[in-house]
Amino acid sequence: MAGGNLSPRQKMINLMYLVFIAMLALNMSKEVLSAFGLMNEKLVESNNATEERNLSLVASLEQKATDQPEKYKPLQAKASQIDKLAHDFDGYISELKKDMMETVEDEKDYEVMDKGEFLDQAFFKGGKLKPEGEEFLNKITTFREGVIDVLKEEKGMEAVIEDVKKKFNTDQVENRDGIKVDWLDYHYKGFPLVASLTKMTQLQADIKTTESEVLSQMLAGELSNQVSMTNYTTLMETTKSAYFNGEKFDGQIVLGRKDASTKPKRVELKLDGRALTEDQYEIEDGKVKLKIGTGGVGEHKIEGNLIFGEGGEEIEVPVSSSFATVAKPNSATISADKMNVVYRGVKNPMTISFAGVPDNKVSASAQGLSRAGGSKYIMDATRVKGREVTINVTGTLPDGGKVSDRATFRIKDLPKPTGTIRGEDGAVKMQRNALEISTIGAKFDDFDFELPLRVSGFSFKVPGQPTIKVRGNKLDSRAKGALRKAKRGSSVQIFDIEAKASGVSVILKKVSPVFIELTN
Repeated sequence: MAGGNLSPRQKMINLMYLVFIAMLALNMSKEVLSAFGLMNEKLVESNNATEERNLSLVASLEQKATDQPEKYKPLQAKASQIDKLAHDFDGYISELKKDMMETVEDEKDYEVMDKGEFLDQAFFKGGKLKPEGEEFLNKITTFREGVIDVLKEEKGMEAVIEDVKKKFNTDQVENRDGIKVDWLDYHYKGFPLVASLTKMTQLQADIKTTESEVLSQMLAGELSNQVSMTNYTTLMETTKSAYFNGEKFDGQIVLGRKDASTKPKRVELKLDGRALTEDQYEIEDGKVKLKIGTGGVGEHKIEGNLIFGEGGEEIEVPVSSSFATVAKPNSATISADKMNVVYRGVKNPMTISFAGVPDNKVSASAQGLSRAGGSKYIMDATRVKGREVTINVTGTLPDGGKVSDRATFRIKDLPKPTGTIRGEDGAVKMQRNALEISTIGAKFDDFDFELPLRVSGFSFKVPGQPTIKVRGNKLDSRAKGALRKAKRGSSVQIFDIEAKASGVSVILKKVSPVFIELTN
């Protein structure tokens, strides 16, 4: 087209044709640049969604580690390591992309991002890598090897490890001419800025996808372990705890979990209405093993809740079971009759039942006795005259027969309360300033009922000073003034303590006094 024999007109036509071809090529280049930009936007959008999902998975594992530490704490620890590796690498790339975009005025004008000078100058110098290029490769290696190291002992993570090795491999690459070139040269040297930007975003996508796969696999693996049939055992369910001769047995065999890592946060159980203490049970292989005596003859109720953590909330699993204690043949029944005691003025809880007889087939009667539900009764002996009360019990057997029994209980008054100063009773040594701010209290010593006492007044006596009547449960200004006149070693008395207990319908006995020896 540029031959020397062409006419001026033909040369002009040929030149215009070349310009036209160049314009087509320029337009094609701009379309390609825009396509890279749009691809980068889609990747950024997808990465944000993956990041949200990962945050949710991490939070879920953290909550499960709090609720069930034996199961999820080891997984959560490894997940935290993966999360840190991912965010460190992702943050580094984000800073690098930020520096790249500072070279253009409009971050959405992809058609001007056709140059590759930024990364060429940042990563390369001549035929060698600059420290910045070495740092980029080291970041990839740190993430790759870090993830592999965390997951190498985890069963079921083999495919994830292989995928990480493949996605974050930085070995030399064979180009189209069959020549091996360095990985960084092959992927980033001489490329338009928008193409390198998109590759960086794709690298971030690989990081986030890797973390998502790890977290999902961890949760799925633990779920598979939980539903494994090796975590189950068989249990026998019956409608009652004891059967009579000739009855039809209606037991059912059911499955129950025995996962050793499934432990409740708290155990709140009662045996016949009385709370079990920690030394009366232990958790072993996911079971709550009771360490209690079988008690007296009759049916005994075990009720309460096993409290588990789930999703930051406490889930109560109700417990309602019973067992029957029957008299051993040819054995003596010996009981401490004088221990059958109820207290006047309080609600005495009682359990009344017949072994093998349903609660709704048992009736009990006595003055002051009322049924609370099931085998639970309340004895209020406040209005009972005399010092004893007899409870009569009748049970109806499945065959319609009747059984009956009775028990006599002694009625006792509430014990004498003991006065206290800052929780101590009797003779107490104390500094003067401590006495001025201490609280006067009262309590029942060695009493089975939880009856907190509230002090509303007392008398205060300092040697050589008149007795001061105080309202409330602390020294008032007059008492403090008298206290300041007391000598070191003086014995200060607090007596005539007025105390009341909530729910008690009788007048309490006189509260014992407190003696304080001043030490300064």
